Order: sequence, then structure tokens, then C-alpha cells
Amino acid sequence: MPRVVSLFLPSWPTDRLRRKLGDAAPPAETPLVLVGREQRRRVVLSVNAAAIAAGLRPRMAATKAQAPVAGLVVMDADPAADQEALERLALWALQRYAPIVAADPPDGLVIDTTGADHLHGGEDLMLSGMVNRFFGSGIEARAAVADTWGAAHAGARFLAHPTLVVAPGAQQETIRDLPVAALRLDPAIVHGLRVLGFNAIGEVAGVPRAPLALRFGPELGRRIDQAMGEVAEPIDPVRTPELIEVRRSFGEPIAAAETIARYAAKLVGALCLVLEERGLGARRVDLLFHRVDNTYQAIRAGTATPVRDAKRLIRLITDRIETIDPGFGIEIMSLTATHAEPLVARQVVSSLVEEPEADVSGLIDILGNRIGARRLYRFQPVASDVPERSINRIAPMAPDEGLAWPGHWPRPVRLLLHPEAIETMALLPDHPPVSFTWRGVRRRVKRADGPERVFGEWWKRDAELVAVRDYFQVEDDAGERYWIYRAGDGEHSETGSHQWFLHGIFG
Repeated sequence: MPRVVSLFLPSWPTDRLRRKLGDAAPPAETPLVLVGREQRRRVVLSVNAAAIAAGLRPRMAATKAQAPVAGLVVMDADPAADQEALERLALWALQRYAPIVAADPPDGLVIDTTGADHLHGGEDLMLSGMVNRFFGSGIEARAAVADTWGAAHAGARFLAHPTLVVAPGAQQETIRDLPVAALRLDPAIVHGLRVLGFNAIGEVAGVPRAPLALRFGPELGRRIDQAMGEVAEPIDPVRTPELIEVRRSFGEPIAAAETIARYAAKLVGALCLVLEERGLGARRVDLLFHRVDNTYQAIRAGTATPVRDAKRLIRLITDRIETIDPGFGIEIMSLTATHAEPLVARQVVSSLVEEPEADVSGLIDILGNRIGARRLYRFQPVASDVPERSINRIAPMAPDEGLAWPGHWPRPVRLLLHPEAIETMALLPDHPPVSFTWRGVRRRVKRADGPERVFGEWWKRDAELVAVRDYFQVEDDAGERYWIYRAGDGEHSETGSHQWFLHGIFG
């Protein structure tokens, strides 16, 4: 079942302009409108949040907008630049989310995420991640996912706060009560429907089509059917000349899995030849299948390092051939390197007796394409005495920076993500406890070593100027060894709370 994401950027022109102007942009709390010409009228085309709060709306006359708002900043709109920037944004999303992405002018993107949401932790996490990325870049965003482009488009603009997941098959119930403007209709059609008394999509969908088609043309019925999922609506994926792409058209449509796999291998071979000519290696490839019903199916494969090994790419792609539904047949196959990096030849073995270095990148590629590359990582040491800050997650094949953890003090095999509070009984402030209770179980301390005093990183926060921790390695009656600490030096209250915590487990 297809799943489509609509990403709505409600303040796209003003947000794009602010990013372009940088420090010269007016403050966010300043009302800002972009004006342009609509036939012979000079009208407001876009407004920011402050202007909306002041009562301004798109399509107002420019002179009417300027009169009531003090301090209003009026700038000329540039629709061509907005469209160009939206296309670049679609290319950015293409490299990060799914093989089928297109601009949805004038203020959004549409992404076919069928079979790709698991790589981002599920649809909820995928949508929230998208929205947060845009918020972090200073761009307001809302997102919705549904079975159809029309339902997702309507949900993102009228229901998402800031995200919405429409359950599979629930698009009709979701959009039935939304206004007719949610159907992506021409404004003249929307106005005509309101004159006739139609306000909600369900009201229009429940009446005979012939009189409406006679008055408004076929667009109204087509948009309703597309939103309800009764008529397919293809997404034409964005492509640029910079992307390396090879294609194969068929005189007769193909449908058998073996045939698809055979031609996929031929396309991989042709792509690798082009990559070799340019000195590049693929980090992400997308295989698109254009079906005879004018819809697309897609396979995406990513690699941990730049690759132009045909056998490895073929294996990654053919592993997912069974997920493709050829329908009534596939007439075009295209393979695109949506992300490529320079790849230089290197010598693997320098002598006859030298053992080749183990290469696990192939295994990482297989796991990354099955469960998501973001779920694969390794730990890297960080120069910090504070235990929870001394490690960092990096990509599995990231280069080694040569750092190592200090070896003069032993560290536990398992370090808790957050230290957990424990109840203790200690004889003296600078002695280890004789017993402690963790997760409801009381443990008697048989042996102990310490303390190891860890000071706060005073250059990061003033509160850590005097903060200390005293760590102890303790062993209980059962032979289990733990890493516990007291927050503070045991004497001065400003150094810490003097509460005890368990931070790690040995062995």
C-alpha cells in the first residue's frame, strides 16, 4: 500500500527571504509581507506569523494591508526564486528520505515514503524528524502522511499540529469534513462551490457528478477521486543533470521478478562505468520502476562508504526485488546515484605474506538497508573526565581519530545512560557505603576500592567550578561489581547534593 508524505511550509517565501538576508533580515516579531502583481492588482502574496497576528492575509490588496499595521515591512515577492529554492529543497529531501520526492508548489513537498519509514524509526518519528529539521533551520513546517497525495496534502494544511499520521485506508473519513479548499482546486472553483452552498468535501462527494462536471469541468471529480484513493496520482520525482542516472525502456512491459533482477544488474553495471569515469563512488542509489498505469515503484539502497562494486550494489538491490509490485507491467527502469562521493583506488595488501584487513562494510550495508543506517553506530572516545561525556556515537565506518580511553582507572563494561539514585549506609563521608539499595534490592558491600575523584568541567558551566564526584568500585556478597559515586566531597554542600548514584556495572 502506498504511503505519501505532504510537507507544508506555511511561511515558505518569507522564511526563504529571511534565510537569504541573514543578519540583514527584519526581526521575527516584525510584521513582514511579500507583495506582487495579480493581473493589474498589487496584492499580498505571503505573510509571516507576526503579520497574521496583526490581521493580514494573503490576496489582500497591498494598500489595504499597509494602512492598519504600524512598522509593517513590505518587500517584493520573487516567485521564480521561491520555486527554484523549493526544487533545491526537494533534492535535499531526495537524498535523505525516499527515492520519490517532488516539489508541491507554491509551499510544499510531496514524498512517496512507501517502504522507507522503517529506516527512520516509523512514520511518527520520521515526520517529527522532518519537522524538527526545518524548525532548526528557521523554517516553519507541518507534515502529514496518508495513502494518497490529496489526503496527505489536505491533512498537512488543515489538521497537522505539527504532524499527522492518517491510518491506512482512513483517508476518506479524515478529509470528509475538511473545507473544499483542501482539494487543491482552482480558487474560482472553490468560490463557485461556496456560492452553491458546498463547504465540506463530504458534501461535494455525496452529490451526483454530472451537474458539477458540467459547471466546473472534470477537475473537481478528479481531485475528489485522487484524494479518496479511487484514482492513482503519480509523483514525478525531481531530477537534475548533476545526478548520475542510467535508464532502460522496454518495448513490451516486464513483470517477472527474474526479469526485473536481470535488467537491474545491467543497469548497475552501466552506472558503475559512469561512476568510474568520474572518479566517484555511490553512497545511495535509487532504482525506479515506471509502471504502465503511470505510477512508480522504487528501491533505495545505501552504503556506509563510497562504492562502485557492481556485485555489492546488485546484492543490495536484488534483496528487495520481492517488495516491488509490477502491476500490469513495468515499461521504464531508471537507476540514479542520488548521493555520490569521490572514490580513489587504494592498495589493500602491501606484501605477499601480509593478511588483508577485514572489511565489514558489506555487512554494515546489508544491515543498514534492512533496519536503517541510523540504528547502526559505534562508540568513539571523547577527551573528558566526566564518564557520560567521554563517549560519542559515530557512524560504523567513520574514520578513527586515534583517541583512547584512559587506562589508569578501570571503567565498567556497562555504563548506564543516566546514573540511578541508590539508598546507602556509610560510616564516614570519605568511605564507601557498607550497603546500598538499587531497584528495590538491598546489597551488602563485601569489598570496595576508591575513591576516584572526578571534577566538573568548569569551562563549560559555572556550576561545575566546584562540583565533584567520588567514585567507588564495590563488590557485593554475590560477587557482582558496581560503579557508584557520591555527588559532592562529603563535607561542603556547594560541591554537590551528597546523594549516592549507581553509574555502571562491571563484568
